[in-house]
Order: sequence, then structure tokens, then C-alpha cells
Amino acid sequence: MSFENITFPEGSTFLVTGGAGFIGSNIAEAVLNKGYNVRVFDNLSTGHIENIQPLMDNPRFTFLKEDIRDLDACMKATKDVDYVINLAAWGSVPRSIEMPLLYEEINIRGTLNMMEASRQNGVKRFVYASSSSVYGDSTELPKREGKEGNVLSPYALTKRCDEEYGKLYKKLYGLNTYGCRFFNVFGRHQDPNGAYAAVIPKFIKQLLAGERPTINGDGRQSRDFTYVDNVIEGCLRACAASEEAAGTAYNIGAGGREYLIDVYHDICEALGTDIEPIYGPPRAGDIRDSNADISKARKNLGYDPSYDFAAGIKLAIDWYKDYFAHN
Repeated sequence: MSFENITFPEGSTFLVTGGAGFIGSNIAEAVLNKGYNVRVFDNLSTGHIENIQPLMDNPRFTFLKEDIRDLDACMKATKDVDYVINLAAWGSVPRSIEMPLLYEEINIRGTLNMMEASRQNGVKRFVYASSSSVYGDSTELPKREGKEGNVLSPYALTKRCDEEYGKLYKKLYGLNTYGCRFFNVFGRHQDPNGAYAAVIPKFIKQLLAGERPTINGDGRQSRDFTYVDNVIEGCLRACAASEEAAGTAYNIGAGGREYLIDVYHDICEALGTDIEPIYGPPRAGDIRDSNADISKARKNLGYDPSYDFAAGIKLAIDWYKDYFAHN
């Protein structure tokens, strides 16, 4: 894995908000395994304590059950912290269309609270999750920083706002901020349950149960599906990046493009099934095609993803087979 050679000063402390979630728990585990101190900050509204249970006995690990909407909690959590990886947010484009006020409160004000607390407490690097959804209705492929379209959902707008605050906090206050625009991340710990579950774990769960999954739209929409270990690398590269690279956002993807129907058939083949999907209406607010140009992250962060889709999906399917066998 290409994040194994990323190092930080001995005794460094990382704060991972949303650290009981899918991406956060993987990052917390990776940082602990590298020998550093980790604080996980999560109110468990979408994260799961099971994701971080194996880390609880590590003396370098601390769990804080707190909410990023509470500025005092953010201030206390960032005290004596070197690196913040801010992943706490509510995801899902469809849910944001149903609950725009809640998304503004959590994804914008919550991130701003954490940014301000990091500034006041002298955090070295503030890395935060953005999203490929900021490209909105732009049809240009591959997606390139600076070529964004009009956003299509409240979720996308919250991430665009976070990026603007990231720029301002670097320019006005000197806080080194780095936005990571994640492209359709998948892998171990991703929640397969609920109405807003991501498509890959949802397909795997339903196919293993002998059910017919629903594909929203014609299946010809494309995504830059990105294995979670690539995202771990992207976040850690940002934590280790130069001050000159701060104050902007970077595409963190695999640099590939897969059609949803092909992904579905790949999963069917791996599971030894040939269940035909159901086709439903397209989802409001969804981008049609997505493919990351990762050249800016390569140049400024040294980002070099190790996993293409084929390698990542095999690992993910193996993990879910084991997960469902024991749950």
C-alpha cells in the first residue's frame, strides 16, 4: 500500500471526526498501525461503534462521543492535536434533498466549527472531506479542479461551501487546509443497510440474499469507484503536504471510470449468480458520469493510488462475504 511510507513526527496526534464511520474507521486504524495517537470524534448518528471496537484497547486511541455542531466540544477535541481529518458529515444526495436544513447545520456549520477550533488550537494541517458531487451538471470528462458546474443537490452545495471556507481559512488565518474530493468510495466497513446505502454494498447484500437489486436509471451512468485504501492514502498525503499545497481541494479517486451495469455484472460473476436487476427511475440530483483527473493531487500531494477498480472490488467482495457470514 502506498501510504505505508508516509511518516510524521514521533508522538503525533490525529483527530478523525466521523471516525466511527466507513472511511473514518479505516483511517483511524491505519494511523494507529503506523504508531501515532488517534482521537475519534463521532456522535454515532451514522457511524457504528462496531467499526472502532477493535481499536478501543489500544492505549494510543481515544473515543469522544461528541457532535461537530457543538463548538465547545470541537475546541476540547482539537487541543494538542497536530492533524485533523474532518470526515464528520451526513452523506447521500437523495436524503439531502429531503432534509436540506439538517445538511446545512451538520455539513457546513459543523465543518466550520471544526475549522475554527483547529485554527484557535494551532493545528498543523486540517484535511476535510469534499465530494465529486461539487462538479454538478458539468459534462466535461475527466473531472478537473476549476471546471465545476452548477451543483445539483443540497449535499453538493454543502461540500462546495466547505471548500470556500477552506480557501478563506488559509488566506485569512494561515490554517493549512486541504480538501479531498472523494469519488464514490467503497470497501470494508461501508454500511450495506438502509434506504440510503451505497450501491456496491447494497448490491452485494441483496445478491447474497438471492434478491433482485434495483438499478436507478439505465445502468449506463459511470462512476470513478475508488477503493478505500486509496482514500486513506489521499488523506495522509494531504496531512504530510507542503504549506504551498494548502488552501485548495484535490480530486481523490482512482482515475478510472466504470459503468454501473458493468459493476453489477462483475459482482454477479464474483458471487456466482446471474440474477437480473430491476431498473427504476433515475435519482434526483445524481451526476450522470464521473471520472477523476488526479494529476493535481499527484503533483502537489504525491498521491499515487495503489488500487484500480478490479483489485478493490475483489477485496471488498471477500470482506462482505465474511461480514455477512458472521452477521
